[in-house]
Amino acid sequence: MTSDQSSSLNSFEQTTGQPVTYINPELTPTENAKPGRHVHLQFGYGPMPVTTTGTSTANNKTIFFFDIDNCLYHKSTRIFEMMQVKIHDYFKHNLKLSDEEATHLHMDYYKTYGLALEGLVRNHQVDALDYNSQVDDALDLHAVLRYDKPLREVLLHIKNSGKFDYFWLVTNAYRNHALRVLSFLGIGDLFDGLTYCDYARAPIVCKPMVGYFERVFELTRLSDTDLKRQWFVDDSALNVRAAFDLGVGYVIHYVEDPADLAQLKKKSDFEKYYGGGSGEEGRRIFILTDFQDLPHLVNRV
Repeated sequence: MTSDQSSSLNSFEQTTGQPVTYINPELTPTENAKPGRHVHLQFGYGPMPVTTTGTSTANNKTIFFFDIDNCLYHKSTRIFEMMQVKIHDYFKHNLKLSDEEATHLHMDYYKTYGLALEGLVRNHQVDALDYNSQVDDALDLHAVLRYDKPLREVLLHIKNSGKFDYFWLVTNAYRNHALRVLSFLGIGDLFDGLTYCDYARAPIVCKPMVGYFERVFELTRLSDTDLKRQWFVDDSALNVRAAFDLGVGYVIHYVEDPADLAQLKKKSDFEKYYGGGSGEEGRRIFILTDFQDLPHLVNRV
């Protein structure tokens, strides 16, 4: 991604709650002509509007919250690995560390803060937006993400089911990365809003922090009593457990790798979260191993 492309993303700073439209400059006119290549979020980055009667657009509504990375695209794209290389290089060159030191510090910050960048900002006064330009924005997503018609059809099937009023995205990436991914996949017209990890704010708040989820609920104007109707899908065990603990009614853990599923089942609290042993009858985290099966899960529950 060139500096001009990055600038085009940062240049459309929107007023809160206003629609966001993004046309991907990395795509050819032919590629951009396909449905969903243009991203349009009617509520932008939130909040949802309040009506003249003082009630929220989301009042008594059901929202499906979607994670993006390793959830809306397959792990086989290896974007995670591409990102790890960029992060490692950033640690190594900007902090002047050896490969071993960079790896150790990267993992330490990830485990401590949930996001390596948070450790860099807290402890090294790193400019988070500069980091983003050298890591997320520098990823060659065009080389690995393709127009995903089957994914589009899955999402449309769920959207047209009538069970959900809104689709909302929640990501630990900055907004640039999210918009690029949506455009490359061809699903940019299917979502109503996006909550991203705001690298411009300090401290950085990301999933699975309670503050991140509280921000999501604030932006979508959901009260505690509304949460039992809402849906959330994510590939992170930490994130789905956080949403479950906060009272989100229908939480789905997308586990694509059979080896990851086997490890998950060995966890001491597996029964508590996934087996219905939380103390509330019938409530548990659902496991999804194939994203194509999501409509069946939604219809079954």
